[in-house]
Amino acid sequence: MGLNCGIIGLTNTGKTTIFNCISNNKAEATSYAFSATKSNVGMIEVPDPRLMAIDDIVKSAKVVFATVDIVDLPGLAKGASKGEGVGNKFLADVQQTDALIHVLRCFDDENLAHVEGSIDPVRDIEIVDFELQVRDLDLVQRKIQRMEKLVKIGDKNARRTLEILNRYVDQLENFTNIRDMERSEDEIEAVSELMLLTEKPVLYVCNVDEDSATNGNEYSLKVREYLKDSGASVIDIAGALESDIAELESEEDRKEFLSDAGLKEPGVDKMIRAAYDMLKLQSFFTAGPKEVRAWTIKKGMTAPQAAGVIHSDLERGFIRAEVIKYTDFLELKSEHACKEKGKLSVEGKNYIVQDGDMLNIRFNV
Repeated sequence: MGLNCGIIGLTNTGKTTIFNCISNNKAEATSYAFSATKSNVGMIEVPDPRLMAIDDIVKSAKVVFATVDIVDLPGLAKGASKGEGVGNKFLADVQQTDALIHVLRCFDDENLAHVEGSIDPVRDIEIVDFELQVRDLDLVQRKIQRMEKLVKIGDKNARRTLEILNRYVDQLENFTNIRDMERSEDEIEAVSELMLLTEKPVLYVCNVDEDSATNGNEYSLKVREYLKDSGASVIDIAGALESDIAELESEEDRKEFLSDAGLKEPGVDKMIRAAYDMLKLQSFFTAGPKEVRAWTIKKGMTAPQAAGVIHSDLERGFIRAEVIKYTDFLELKSEHACKEKGKLSVEGKNYIVQDGDMLNIRFNV
């Protein structure tokens, strides 16, 4: 199970710069509006120092981090849903994603024009939200047309679905997002295959200037004030600074650069962890001579479900899980020592896997 995020925002907000800081694929970043003609797709390793700490003890052949797939959508503009700028054809690229990362321009630069003529991230949120709402409304109305045909031939389920879909229309026509609706399970299921954009959780990233990397600025404060009652996560990242850090090859140089900027870690690391938290994801570990590896699961998953993330055979033939807490392993330095100290527990099918658990799955197929 991996995390799949789409990066959205108006053109010239620094989306691609941030994408390049974190992705294994590099995309061209320019100062020209609408210069991108396609979405950029990349993969990110999820930063987790616990893996390296485990490997320091185990000395395995390789370390495998959890990964995030990420799609950098070309910059949007007011009227994208009607074909302005790059139009809305790229919005389909982010429909497949689990979450959205909305990059907001929160910096001044006279050499980089803003497509709306001024810096106002709150206005930019409203513009992008509107374009996504128009896209979703079109998808819902198309499904309504299909349901109306089924109602005419007496399909009772279609009648109930039609009632639900009309609730969605009311929400979108009132310029509000689907994620803000109170919905029952059957109402959620009614539109699940549409993969609505305003239904996805959003992490807001304020792209600030270097001097504002630690405490933000007046623009990012306005964003926080605007979103304070929404429950949305907001973080500040100095995209240009992060780009400089990402170019450094030496870990020591990166640490020194961060320290000089007053940062403890790259902002993009915080961004990925915030996306994990937003989607209620966590990691468990497996460790052996061949590899130390992080696996991504939903919070609340049982041991058999977690085993299934490794391989379906492990879930099908699950017998038990031998569990060591990461902190205990770090303190006692070996599986044998953990067993001797009573820090290795044997868990059955109902065990809820916790973040940082080290699992050894026993199974028989």
